[in-house]
Amino acid sequence: MPATLEHYWLPFTPNRDFKREPRVFSRAAGLYYYDTAGRPILDAVSGLFATAAGHGREEIARAVYEQLLELDFTSSFYRAHPLAFEAASRVAGLLPAGLDRVFLVNSGSEAVDTAIKIALAWHRARGDGQRKLLISRERAYHGVNLGGTALGGLINNRRAFAGVLPAVAHLRHTWRADNIFSRGQPEAGGEELAHDLQRLIDLHGAENIAAVFIEPVAGSTGVLVPPKGYLERVRAICDQHGLLLVFDEVICGFGRTGKAFAAQTFGVRPDILTMAKAITNGAQPMGAVAVDRRIHDDILAAAPDEAIEFFHGYTWSGHPAACAASVAALDLYAYEDLFARGEALAPHFAEGLHAFADLPAVADIRSIGLLGAIELKPAGGPGKRGYAVQKALFDAGLHIKSTGDALIFAPALVSGQAHLDEAFSILRRVLSALR
Repeated sequence: MPATLEHYWLPFTPNRDFKREPRVFSRAAGLYYYDTAGRPILDAVSGLFATAAGHGREEIARAVYEQLLELDFTSSFYRAHPLAFEAASRVAGLLPAGLDRVFLVNSGSEAVDTAIKIALAWHRARGDGQRKLLISRERAYHGVNLGGTALGGLINNRRAFAGVLPAVAHLRHTWRADNIFSRGQPEAGGEELAHDLQRLIDLHGAENIAAVFIEPVAGSTGVLVPPKGYLERVRAICDQHGLLLVFDEVICGFGRTGKAFAAQTFGVRPDILTMAKAITNGAQPMGAVAVDRRIHDDILAAAPDEAIEFFHGYTWSGHPAACAASVAALDLYAYEDLFARGEALAPHFAEGLHAFADLPAVADIRSIGLLGAIELKPAGGPGKRGYAVQKALFDAGLHIKSTGDALIFAPALVSGQAHLDEAFSILRRVLSALR
């Protein structure tokens, strides 16, 4: 084993197991990774929901290279550079009308924590500073900073940090046994599940609640698609009680559900929307928070003239290279009409994914757009089978993500039907051996 492996502590990885049998990528091109022996491994999850336009896009690499030579770094504190404004404007142009004030950060985790602060700052600016409680959902994933960890509803992500997290009340997740094997939005339970929000309001008092954080599609937990009517009812309850609605679209944004953002796919407009990953096609770390202009304007108006209105930001907020990557990626999405291409490919993806319902080890299949998951029946303890299958798929030439016993797929928007068929062929060979 090369000595360098000993020095790197991998995130979200069983490090001891990995270092006994490392699985390492050496390069990537198009829709494939290549291991250190040069063996191609089909990427069926866009790296980690990020490389929507495929790997190794020269247009993005060149833009980053040229930007680093022209302006490699400037802080965004009291200063700025043209590409930051362009990147923010381009992102705003993809969003629902009025959701067009954009704060640039460096990751999805930072975007979520920034959204928390914006929500609290807005209520304070309006004289409602007692509104501090946040609401999220079970099985949610909102990153791993302290705020996002508190919002999260994945048990193992929270358990080790109990006692240090901000106050958050959790709604039920949206998976129901009577909706298994649903394609797109499930039929049952939307109104009932949304009523959980009213129950929490009745318990805690609307006057104490700042915001509701929701992934329109809960991605990392295994692609939980909201039942019909659920998001609409949550939006109506938030409006009734003066709560901000925040959509976390770090995973499901940038064409993953067929439209630019899931907010447009489902026809529900949030007050704040977080994004990252595909904002640069994964080529540079970057995230963003889109804010309704009334929220932005209220926060700014509450501060004295020439004073800092929002005491928040990062050294690398609006980094020139990240902004260059984002503008170049958004150009690719537009020039190659990738959101529409992904939407057109989605029926073939759903058909292939749901064909695995015939296998005895499959407990459920869920999908929307080019995002889907196969839930395996547990064997040997929760998550054991999913982890073993993920490793077996790598060895067979397929890269996916697994969470517990859920196998998660998010193929690049540039994929063709042949790429999906190749992925499903590999998957069937591996899953057919399970009972």
